[in-house]
Amino acid sequence: MNNEKANEGLPPKTCSIERLITKQEDIEKVLNGEKTATRRNGRYADVGEFMTLEGREFVVERVYRQSLGELTDEHARQEGYQTVDDYKEAILAMHPGMPWAPQMKVWVHEFAPVK
Repeated sequence: MNNEKANEGLPPKTCSIERLITKQEDIEKVLNGEKTATRRNGRYADVGEFMTLEGREFVVERVYRQSLGELTDEHARQEGYQTVDDYKEAILAMHPGMPWAPQMKVWVHEFAPVK
């Protein structure tokens, strides 16, 4: 599937890819291969778009919606955590007062290093 087809039907981006991963802890997880996806309230990237972290390039392979209630431990491992509970705890610590609503939809951005 070409990138145009993969991006077809997606709403406009709400932010730029440069803002997708900004926390140093997350950058290190990506560079170490421990983080291969990130979830955001908005859409930050198109399929096929590149991001550069500390001089290394990564390509966005998939962008899709997911509810928090659909998260599995495998999804948490994509984010660099062992379990959904670990991921949930980290997210709620970053966003004090935010409720964890299982029906809340987020944008998933999956990426891989450029070879």
